[in-house]
Amino acid sequence: MKSDSIVIIPTYNEKENIENIIRAVFALEKVFHILIVDDGSPDGTASIVKELQSEFPDRLFLIERSGKLGLGTAYICGFKWGLGQGYDFIFEMDADFSHNPADLPRLYEACTVEGADVAVGSRYCNGVNVVNWPLGRVLMSYFASVYVRMVTGMKVQDTTAGFKCYRRIVLETIELDRIRFKGYAFQIEMKFTAYKFGFRIIEVPIIFINRVLGVSKMNTSIFGEALFGVLYLKWKSWFRKYPRPIS
Repeated sequence: MKSDSIVIIPTYNEKENIENIIRAVFALEKVFHILIVDDGSPDGTASIVKELQSEFPDRLFLIERSGKLGLGTAYICGFKWGLGQGYDFIFEMDADFSHNPADLPRLYEACTVEGADVAVGSRYCNGVNVVNWPLGRVLMSYFASVYVRMVTGMKVQDTTAGFKCYRRIVLETIELDRIRFKGYAFQIEMKFTAYKFGFRIIEVPIIFINRVLGVSKMNTSIFGEALFGVLYLKWKSWFRKYPRPIS
């Protein structure tokens, strides 16, 4: 079954969620393909995906990596694979249902109908739409986005969002091998680089629901990378040229 869209889902120990998230995406009316990039999950996540590939041989794909190499490198790996396979729209999504698969068509529509080059599933463009997070984490995430906007000048409310759709021209233009960050700051760097190249970023309001099953991969060191990484990104941007892409 052909599709112009691939959903990249990085995994590490997501056996409780992986089958359900795959089936939820494939149940949508719009046809999406899925690429799982698994970082050597010891809980058998990749084995579950392999079993499902027999049921969805033309829609479900798997890349197995040797260990925990970081969120950013997992996405870069997936982006390159998706571009090589000819997909026109490449999505980022978490495996734990914090991103609702039902919102995928809304991100797709933002690109195909509203003219976005990057569609961002935003927690903060219409108030604060986060469910089941401790107040301290909500405040940290919200004010991190405020800080990023102040430093970078981006007009994006949810600068750290990880639920996105890219037109392929964005990923072809921004030079993926120059993306530096592997953790939380990766999401900021991707948006900032797209913004500097002049791509149109549209935020689509979503409700973000904290995971119910499995263990969160978030920690304070990831926030630290984002805090200082934003200053690095801004400084480096002064010495880099961003020629506008030719559509």
